[in-house]
Amino acid sequence: MTPALRPRSLFIALGLLLALALWGSLALGPVSLPLGETLQAALRLLGLPLGGSELNQAQLIVGQIRMPRTLLGLAVGAVLALCGVAMQGLFRNPLADPGLIGVSSGAALGAAIAIVGGAAFGGIPEAIAPYLLSLCAFVGGLAVTALVYRLGRRDGLTSVVTMLLAGIALNALAFACIGLFTYLADDATLRTLTFWNLGSLNGASYARLWPLLLVAFAVALWLPRRARALNALLLGESEARHLGFEVERLKRELVFCTALGVGAAVAAAGMIGFIGLVVPHLVRLLVGPDHRVLLPASMLAGASLLLLADLAARLVLAPAELPIGIVTALIGAPFFLYLLIRGR
Repeated sequence: MTPALRPRSLFIALGLLLALALWGSLALGPVSLPLGETLQAALRLLGLPLGGSELNQAQLIVGQIRMPRTLLGLAVGAVLALCGVAMQGLFRNPLADPGLIGVSSGAALGAAIAIVGGAAFGGIPEAIAPYLLSLCAFVGGLAVTALVYRLGRRDGLTSVVTMLLAGIALNALAFACIGLFTYLADDATLRTLTFWNLGSLNGASYARLWPLLLVAFAVALWLPRRARALNALLLGESEARHLGFEVERLKRELVFCTALGVGAAVAAAGMIGFIGLVVPHLVRLLVGPDHRVLLPASMLAGASLLLLADLAARLVLAPAELPIGIVTALIGAPFFLYLLIRGR
């Protein structure tokens, strides 16, 4: 298939889209701000002495409420899209998703344990209480992914098919356990668990943001360095070995990187579906399968799409707010069906 766009044109378009999404995320909401005030407030947050006292309200809204939320959306969208590219390259299937290796369901199970277990037993030290949910979700995602990877290993080799089947089975088991915790939860805990599973960028703060930013930065630096290896893997494992790439090491690194990135993203924002599936596939339709272009383009597109979805979640029912997982599903599911019909 001939790419619809040249890489340079795509990066210019994605850069403009990301700038528009950033402006909308910082300026629009229950209290909308003019573009000039938004820019001045953002620059004042960087320490530049601009504007006067009339910008105090804008600076408070941008700095304390919208900037952490925008940074969270940037990091989560970029990480989910990058990990989606990695999994589609690993499984050599453009319809693969990071959730196939169990990281999303494991993180959801960890969060359910923290929410229901914390409410049931109490006595959690105040120092770790604000981070307990994110920590349990992150550990749960890593644990289930490690088990999937272990089940896929045999005689020093990793079977992608076995990993896929193990991931399906453990996903089902994890969601069954989540259903059990949902049944045991009281009304208040059930509401918390339900809204967490629907995903949200609400409640973002700088203190809870920096671990995700570190993970996102590491993933964004590491995965593009494996672009040539992913290109070789598209030809098949044997061909990639003949070209001099360590396929088993590459599989291990891709699984670990996906578990780390998606685990941190789900721990910070809850379950947000379809970003890791739709964005890489859409970018691949535009510029082709070359991972040297596909990885950075997907990172920009994922960040932009999630910011725009969050903006829609804030504005559609303002002053109420939709869970962002509903918005991404409403966007992603019809697009996925379109791809299936088009592929026929």
